Amino acid sequence: MMSDIFDQTYADFSAARRAQIMARIEAACARVGRDVSEVSPVAVSKTVGTGELLAAWRAGWRRFAENRPQELTRKLAFVGQTPEMAGAAFDLIGNLQKNKINQVVGKVGLIHSISSAQLALQVSERSERHGAASDVLLEVNVSGEASKSGFSPDGLRACVDDVLACPGIRVRGLMTMAPKADPDCARRTFSGLRELAGELRGRTGLALPVLSCGMSDDFEIAIEEGSTLVRLGRVAFDPAYPIS
Repeated sequence: MMSDIFDQTYADFSAARRAQIMARIEAACARVGRDVSEVSPVAVSKTVGTGELLAAWRAGWRRFAENRPQELTRKLAFVGQTPEMAGAAFDLIGNLQKNKINQVVGKVGLIHSISSAQLALQVSERSERHGAASDVLLEVNVSGEASKSGFSPDGLRACVDDVLACPGIRVRGLMTMAPKADPDCARRTFSGLRELAGELRGRTGLALPVLSCGMSDDFEIAIEEGSTLVRLGRVAFDPAYPIS
């Protein structure tokens, strides 16, 4: 699907699909009495080329996410050479390896995947060397799946004070992923993240305003359970992904 050639047919799809997504976000907010301004949709551009990225920008997306520092660098270079995309913002999602931290610090608005106290310290140290503080989310494995990374809820409770003491990062909230193809488990996972955030707010005094949860298959459930940031990849970029 990755292409560096702009295609008008794809651009038309991108505009129509974004309108459908925004309508669904609005409907999910309405069901639980939330204002749509409380939810930030992020277009996960990790599988697409610069042609699709430009189409998404023209469709109205303003915030994107990448999971590979090398591809992030390539997309940022394209944005820098494309004046109409001035203001495009990028987040970093997915596992962040220690030897890739320098490629990310100072280049993204938010790092979603601080999955351990050690990684928090490493990002803090690299950020300080760059003379900056990085906004981050703490990744929590709420569902307890062995295949998923992140703090366990109890593990985070045990070390949260140490993480918050890292001077080179600003903890903005929490992130989680739900099991696939299980709406009930997804709902429990997202509500568990919301409850953990509330507990940590009371304990630390931090606002922790960001709850990053919900992807293509479950973003409406996530919004109903309090997500403030939904990460949308296939549903935003893949014409073959069904949305009704």
